[in-house]
Amino acid sequence: MKIYLKFLLTTLLIINIAFPASSLETKAKNAILMDYDTGEYLYTENAFVPVPPASMSKLMTIYVIFSKIKDGSLSLEDVFTVSENAWKTGGAASGSSTMFLPVGDKVTVENLIKGIIVQSGNDACIVAAENISGSEENFVDLMNEKAKELGLKNSHFVNSTGLPHPDHRMSVEDLAKLAQAIIRDFPEYYPIFSQKNFTYNNILQGNRNPLLYTMPDADGLKTGHTEEAGHCLAASVKRDNRRLIGVMTGLKSNKERSEEAEKLMNWGFREFDNYTLFKQYQRIVSVPVYMGVEKNIDLVVNNNVIMTIARNKARDVKITAVYEKPVKAPIEQGQKLGELHIQIPEEEVKIIPLYADHSVHKLGFWGRILSNIKYILFGAE
Repeated sequence: MKIYLKFLLTTLLIINIAFPASSLETKAKNAILMDYDTGEYLYTENAFVPVPPASMSKLMTIYVIFSKIKDGSLSLEDVFTVSENAWKTGGAASGSSTMFLPVGDKVTVENLIKGIIVQSGNDACIVAAENISGSEENFVDLMNEKAKELGLKNSHFVNSTGLPHPDHRMSVEDLAKLAQAIIRDFPEYYPIFSQKNFTYNNILQGNRNPLLYTMPDADGLKTGHTEEAGHCLAASVKRDNRRLIGVMTGLKSNKERSEEAEKLMNWGFREFDNYTLFKQYQRIVSVPVYMGVEKNIDLVVNNNVIMTIARNKARDVKITAVYEKPVKAPIEQGQKLGELHIQIPEEEVKIIPLYADHSVHKLGFWGRILSNIKYILFGAE
């Protein structure tokens, strides 16, 4: 027999703030706002469409470099040589964003990383790509492989820089996921993204991320700009214990990019919050066991259940525990025996598995006989 146990979020949480969520309009052509911890999307605008990512695609270049350092095949102290191709294609000769690396220069990986992140150096990207993989084309293969590993479904890379190409595309959703992965996978290197300036070859350049200067709690990630992409930004802001990641493209100016990004972040922090619905291994319900050496088994969640919910919807969240009753022994610890259905108003039902908190062995022969007699006489408990 399937049992449905319903209860309201207000029976679990004390919520002191509840007010109508304001609508948000943005001048960005493509935008997304994501909660870092839960992965919930708070706002989307053409978020799943592949578009020119400009220099924001350097985040994937950096991800590949960080991955190489993490697996031991590369170190911050390794020294790379600047080729003429890197100087011409991505350096001062091209008139694009550059680290101003001269041909034949010897530069450390650490400085290249800072040149890519802080100075948005196209030459730095190409130097890294050529020295790591032999050619930029081979390095791009690594970028596309990493995209698949990270589940980026609307991304395709043609170069390491983000320079315009009709087949070089990313969705803002994929950029948000990539930013999340960088912060999660490389916490020891992520602080570089908040570095406001970097000097190389006696040339001081400032970080172009406007939020580093207007929002004290902003700490990354990357700007971008081409004629086709407009002014773009992938940004992260951590306020108290919450982090939001926002990505925007298609803005008309540096000023508009700064204003729209700040507006998006402040809206997300104001209108949403993270709620811990259940703690890891918290007992949700106790279920009778048939033919077991124990009469009951507790169903638990295996991880903390934390959800990002609009504050004006928090009081109306409904949670239903769905499970079969009784459960037949033997039961293995960790065996899935039910589900939590969490219904946030105007959103799809979220399903969380429920598991047995311990094992229950089957009764012996005579115990099973006696249990069957009880079942026939009195039915299930």
